[in-house]
Amino acid sequence: MNHITELGQHFGYPFCHGGTVKDPEFGDLRPCSDFVPPAQALGAHVAPLAIKFKSGNMFPASYNGKAFVAEHGSWNRSKKVGYRIMLADIRNGEVQGMEPFIDGWLNDQTQKVTGRPVDLLWMKDGSLLISDDYGDAIYRVTYSDTQVALN
Repeated sequence: MNHITELGQHFGYPFCHGGTVKDPEFGDLRPCSDFVPPAQALGAHVAPLAIKFKSGNMFPASYNGKAFVAEHGSWNRSKKVGYRIMLADIRNGEVQGMEPFIDGWLNDQTQKVTGRPVDLLWMKDGSLLISDDYGDAIYRVTYSDTQVALN
């Protein structure tokens, strides 16, 4: 995840990936130290396809300033990663931490995949839609005082 703070910043592509990994083809042309490091490093191959900040009033104010990250997941690793929605706690432009918000589309033990989150959309009622191109589904996430529900 990158955070643009001024015009003209360069985050490394195609020379450097994730702030520290030299590209095999272009990495010798410029060192990673030439570029702005990521605000938050994400795991290799998690494929973050969507990042959206909380919108609406259904979720409590404690979710304000937090970013929801749809990790589509890896396809070319022996041990798969991603396949979840992560929640990034962002305060004063700095990522304070990340934690899973919704997971379960990947069974870590069996490596069986049942879904791959693609995009996120906040609805006018404050619920969150998650598209899944593996499960051919759209999930609606709602919040009440007693639970977060995935429909």
